[in-house]
Amino acid sequence: MIESDWSRVAEGVMLEIREWRELHPKATFTEIEEAIDRLMAKARAQFIQDVALASEARNIRRESEANRPQCPGCGSRLESRGEAVRRLSTNHGQPVELRRGRGVCPACGAGFFPPG
Repeated sequence: MIESDWSRVAEGVMLEIREWRELHPKATFTEIEEAIDRLMAKARAQFIQDVALASEARNIRRESEANRPQCPGCGSRLESRGEAVRRLSTNHGQPVELRRGRGVCPACGAGFFPPG
C-alpha cells in the first residue's frame, strides 16, 4: 500500500519545519508560509509520484487490446512497446519520475504514455 511510506515522509517534513523554525524565530508570516511551502513541496511530489504509479493505467501490457488507450490523432488502439521513464516537474518545481508502459499507435507511429 502506497500510504505506508507517507507517514515517514510527513514526519521528515515536520522535523524539517521544526528545525527551520528554531533557526528563524523571528520569521514573518510570509517567510513562514514560503518555508513551509518549499518544505512541503518535496513531500507533495512524492505523494503525486506514488499515486500516479499506483494507477493501473501505468501498464498498457496488462490491458486487453479493446481496453487499451486510443491514439488521440487517429483513434487506433495503442500497442505496448515496453516501459520507459518519464521525468516531470510539479508546479512547485519538484522532480517526479514515472516508470510506465509506453504505447505506440500502429497506424500513425505516434508514441504515448498512458494517462493516469
